[in-house]
Order: sequence, then C-alpha cells, then structure tokens
Amino acid sequence: MASSKIEELKRKRQLKNKRKKNQVIYGGVLIFIGIIIYILLLKNNFLYSVIWIIGLLIGFTLQKSRFCFTASFRDPIMVGSSSVLKAVIIAFIISTIGFAFIQYNAIGGNTAIGYENIPGKIAPLGIHTAIGAILFGIGMVIAGGCASGTLMRIGEGFALQMVVLSGFIMGTVLGGYHFEFWDRFFISRSKAIYIPEYLGLPLTVTLQIIALCILYYVVDIYQTKNNMMSI
Repeated sequence: MASSKIEELKRKRQLKNKRKKNQVIYGGVLIFIGIIIYILLLKNNFLYSVIWIIGLLIGFTLQKSRFCFTASFRDPIMVGSSSVLKAVIIAFIISTIGFAFIQYNAIGGNTAIGYENIPGKIAPLGIHTAIGAILFGIGMVIAGGCASGTLMRIGEGFALQMVVLSGFIMGTVLGGYHFEFWDRFFISRSKAIYIPEYLGLPLTVTLQIIALCILYYVVDIYQTKNNMMSI
C-alpha cells in the first residue's frame, strides 16, 4: 500500500473513534499568525520574509504530495509501490542539472580549486558516513518518517511525532557536542571525492543523469511487477 493510502487509512480509523472537528477556525488563526510573522519579518529583514514564504510553500507542497524519503525506500520493499521513489529520482535529476549550472558558473573549467570554494557542500567520505547513514536509516523506519515527514505530521496533529522531533533535537545537540571527536578521528582523515576533478563537469553530469534515468526505468518495472495496489 502506498504511503498516501496508509495515511488515508489512518485518518479513516481516527474518524471512527471520535467525531470530526471543524478546523476552519484553527486554520484561520494560523493563517493570521503567518501573515503577522511575514509583516514583522518584512519590516526588519526582507531576506527572512522571503525565506518564511518559501518555507510555507515547501511545507504545503510536502503535505499535499506526501513526499517523504522514508516512504520512498519503505514502500517499494513493503508494498511494491515506487511512486515516491520515482519522485525522489526526478528531484535528483533536476537538482543535478541545477547544481551543474551553479558550479560551472563558480569554477568554470577549473575543477582543481579548493573544495571550500565549490558550491554544494563537498565533504569527506569515510566510515563516519556509513555509520551515520545506518543509524539514520534505522531511526527513520522506527520513527515512521524523516525530518520533513515528521514536521509535516506534527502540523497535521500527530502528537506521537513530537517525540520523534524531540529525538531529532537531542541527537543534533549531542552531535554538535561530540563533533570535535568525529572530526579529529574520522572526518578530517577521510578524503573528499569530487568526481568532476577526474572526469570533468560536463561528462560527470551526463553520466549521472543517464544513471538516474536507468534507475528510474528499473524502479518503474519493479513497481509494475510488485505493486500490491494493482492486484
């Protein structure tokens, strides 16, 4: 069952236990608060006001599209639905093209410049990356959502996700406190890999887009054969 279908079943189950409340008033109050915050930011810092609007639009888009990285990897394994995963792949293709233009304008053909001068946050890759990925993957499955999914569900009224958000905050604080240890023994000793340094930016971007298109095709075939919703 796709992520959107799971959420739909949750909502139906909640409606059986209690009467549906009219939330128009709450929505109006939140819209009013959002406008007030925008006006205050606009008076003090125009950039912050723009970021506030963009943040609201991103949140609205995430909520309506049910876009979630956890669902993109969970749904194909559990129910054979890959619609969210295909959306993630498309997002990677778009971001690849966008960052290619940004990096080319910044460095031109000189890929040997320092990594700190290349837009896109190029960081060392090492054992710390694998450890972090495994812990984050396990946490996402247990929590039932990634960071964006957690914030989205809190906005929808899922109180349990407040516990998950508390875990995010505690993990971030602990990570910042112990960062010096990880940086000294792992991060600083690992190598930052920037593939355009070896293949050039145009060829690297072309190969990555081709690889993502092939992956999209494979995922689409997988969904056709395994999607439980089509049975």
